[in-house]
Amino acid sequence: MEEQKQDNGNGRNLGFESLDILIGRWKDGTFSEIIDDWKWIFSYSARYKGAIAFYVVLGILSTSLGLVSSVASKYLIDIITGYKMEKLPFLIAIMVGSTVFSLVFDSVISRISTRLSIDINNDIQADIFDKIVDADWLEINQYSNGDILNRFNGDINTVSGNAISWLPSIIIAVYNFIATFFVIMHYDWIMAVIALGSAPFMLLMSRFMIKKQRDYSKKVREMSSNLMTFEVETFYNFDTIKSFGIAPHYSKKMRWWQGRFKDISLKYNLFTIKTNIVLSIMGTMVQFLAFGYCLFRLWTHDITYGTMTLFLQQRSKLSSAFNNVVSIIPSFLNSSVSAHRIRELVELPKEVHIPESSELDELAGDGFEIRMKDVEFSYTEGTRVIHQSQFRACPGEIVALVGPSGEGKTTMIRLILGLIRPEAGSALIVASDGKEVVLNAETRHLFAYVPQGNTILSGTIAENMRMVKEDATDEEIVEALKIACAWDFVEKMPDTINSRIGERGRGFSEGQAQRIAIARAVLRDAPVLLLDEATSALDVTTERQVLRNIVQQKPNKTCIVTTHRPSVLNLCQRVYRVMETKVTELDEEMASRMAMDF
Repeated sequence: MEEQKQDNGNGRNLGFESLDILIGRWKDGTFSEIIDDWKWIFSYSARYKGAIAFYVVLGILSTSLGLVSSVASKYLIDIITGYKMEKLPFLIAIMVGSTVFSLVFDSVISRISTRLSIDINNDIQADIFDKIVDADWLEINQYSNGDILNRFNGDINTVSGNAISWLPSIIIAVYNFIATFFVIMHYDWIMAVIALGSAPFMLLMSRFMIKKQRDYSKKVREMSSNLMTFEVETFYNFDTIKSFGIAPHYSKKMRWWQGRFKDISLKYNLFTIKTNIVLSIMGTMVQFLAFGYCLFRLWTHDITYGTMTLFLQQRSKLSSAFNNVVSIIPSFLNSSVSAHRIRELVELPKEVHIPESSELDELAGDGFEIRMKDVEFSYTEGTRVIHQSQFRACPGEIVALVGPSGEGKTTMIRLILGLIRPEAGSALIVASDGKEVVLNAETRHLFAYVPQGNTILSGTIAENMRMVKEDATDEEIVEALKIACAWDFVEKMPDTINSRIGERGRGFSEGQAQRIAIARAVLRDAPVLLLDEATSALDVTTERQVLRNIVQQKPNKTCIVTTHRPSVLNLCQRVYRVMETKVTELDEEMASRMAMDF
């Protein structure tokens, strides 16, 4: 917001600076990138071309009526000072009518512009949201949450604001400039030249200002992004900050960031004030020159009082129209920059979708086998996470992935969900008829997943449960809660499943929140259940009971559990140890010994 105000205050100069940038882009061959960005913007604008055309027509009519009103006021003054009194009623009617119509048109334009801006903002946000959700997991995770939010909100707002108004603004501004210039020129060409007297000076000033303007703008944007990232991380980790008693430290850090933002903003503001003073002096000199010339022409009886008023009024409008034409260039550039930032997210590689995966749905009742063979995977080149590893989990089995934290258990879950893909080897889902499909985004609906951490959202317990099954009945929700051993405390709450809970399960213990998350996965009733450290906050007895209940409910369900405390290994048909990049199946003796150690 602060940056926007500063840009508006210095808008008359930004146009020329931006013109230099455009010329530079043309010379270095990158101007085509700007054109590509605007082609992307116009792909959304094209959906509203009828409304945009109407917007242009109204804008031109409003500008024309404003000029008509100005010319009419000239003749009205002449009448009052003694010329052509018989036309007084007619001119008054013209002035009043044009003023009223201009106000109406301006109001309609504002209404249409606002509505179209909101519509196109919603369109772009909805499309971008879908594309971000469908982006490759590794690629999208290269961006911080604060950066994505900044692009998703700030950049999209910039684009949507100009996608509708930019082209009409060009047409209307150019028409206003040309029409005003010719109105003045019709009466006196010298006055028309004087009215544009500040333009060469502004062009010269732009050379001096461009580097300063760019540096300040870059610093303000970077500081804004840093501040947003700090805020997002702070509020997301609010419980941790409070539990460590370090809230005062974060308060100081917040004020430190605010202080840096303030310093940069005030320097930018001082630069803007100095520049505006120089430009205001230049504008005043041109105004005095125009006023002196008008007095001279009036003294020599070459013009009337009405003509003098028209000159002075239109000189100001011509200067404003000139600035409006030039100020279109920075909005053109700003929208291009924002569009480019959005397109970086849009053009990220997409998740792999294999249409044949839908053929597995009819076999869901029999359960599925998850099979991996000779899998290789690394997040960064040269740092192997999984190496030459095998894995197998069949219907009716509970299979455990055990090992120290950070060794690759969660990576295995991501491979199973198709969020990431093996660099070598195979990761498959196998149906009862032997059909094999590579794990991908289209097989994900066959899984119910309970990740690490607290995944409860604000709302009622029932609303949290129905996230995975919108048409679930109250009875189905209660049954799922019972299977997850959560009903014993939910039924004691005043409104049972309709009781409200805070964001991230505020009001529940970690174990209670985990049981509700498990119940939600049970309600989904998918053939494969993944529990990623999802029972870490449960006591051993409850943990075992939950797993027994799940297996008894659906004998053909495949259940895969990751844990670093293998206290339920006695229930598992297979145990895999993840350690030093290898996923190794343990024999019964080793698994039993590991269980006894814990």
